[in-house]
Amino acid sequence: MTRSSRAVASPRVVCIEDFRPIARRRLPKSVFDYLDGGAEGEVTLRENCRIFSDVTFRPRHAVSFPACDLHTRVLGFDLSLPILLAPVGYSRLMHPGGEVAAARAAGRAGIGYILSTISGHKLEDVKAGSSGPVFYQLYLMGGRGAAEAVIERARVAGFSALVVTIDTPVSGIRERDYRNGMKELISGGPLEKIPFLPQVLSRPGWLLGFLQDGGLPGLPNVVVPGKGPMPLVDVAAALAESAVTWADLRWIRELWRGPIVMKGVLTGDDARRSIDEGAVAISVSNHGGRQLDGVPASLRALPEVVEAVKGRIEILMDGGIRRGTDIAKAICMGARAVLCGRAYAYGLAAGGEAGVDRAIEILRTDMERTLRLLGCPSIAGLDRSYVNVPKSWESR
Repeated sequence: MTRSSRAVASPRVVCIEDFRPIARRRLPKSVFDYLDGGAEGEVTLRENCRIFSDVTFRPRHAVSFPACDLHTRVLGFDLSLPILLAPVGYSRLMHPGGEVAAARAAGRAGIGYILSTISGHKLEDVKAGSSGPVFYQLYLMGGRGAAEAVIERARVAGFSALVVTIDTPVSGIRERDYRNGMKELISGGPLEKIPFLPQVLSRPGWLLGFLQDGGLPGLPNVVVPGKGPMPLVDVAAALAESAVTWADLRWIRELWRGPIVMKGVLTGDDARRSIDEGAVAISVSNHGGRQLDGVPASLRALPEVVEAVKGRIEILMDGGIRRGTDIAKAICMGARAVLCGRAYAYGLAAGGEAGVDRAIEILRTDMERTLRLLGCPSIAGLDRSYVNVPKSWESR
């Protein structure tokens, strides 16, 4: 067992939450709070996790079966668990292995991985590192020319689907980032960085890995025509100039003939519009509480979207997933699978690739235990009859 593996092994890490204090101790405050924080007062961030307690289980007791089938099928791919690792920007700042390490872990586990546009590793390296399906999450950063180039690169590299995020016309205001100097550390001048240097110097292990990795990574998958790769500067400003509209889906579909997933859907209207624009799946998502604060928790928005879709396309859900019970509740309520972001990113920050392996292992064990306690032999067997949902959640 390696040192990283020991650091995240049981009994030190028993559940996903146990990664969080380890990540906090390892990362500079600015990097940890970028991972951990949300928009404005972080109401939606907290509600994403809390909301699962409003849904309770209805188990079938006095039943027994030899094995639990945790497999599911998403976008035509057989997954060993109903999980995809969600796109997490700046992953390389959390650990030098970053997106490549996460994709390798996902492939080993037999689940999918979604690569963020804001990646510190080349998409070709990420795809080559995984033995499972890898999807590309698209922002239109750098303009249409940069987007067209990266879509073609993703096609040639063998990415299986395009995940178009629609909830970032501007970046949400993440107040922790302002207080902790994330922008200054990434893109400020020497004088601007000085007040925030103590938090970096107090994490010598992280700093050594950061320097050995070559320092501040650029964005190798955002190549602006005539300028080259976009530097990792104020990404918020770049996002503000790259909002995705429904009209953009037309030229994106012309360039990308594979499956398109719309991420950031919270209403039945946007779900129906996604179908009209040719999406084969949607992710019910509020961006992990990082965009507009005060929107519903993803689980709360799920029933309206399920009712609007009426089984015509696959529904994914992300936001607040920390336990196997959370995954089971989302599937009972109509999701095909879930996207996990912070759940594995805490593991990546705490122990690199071994941390991601451990996070997936925890969720797998959670899922099997939950199904056995529910008296349900398979993921495919989960439905609304296994949960009590508040009557106020019924779709309008």
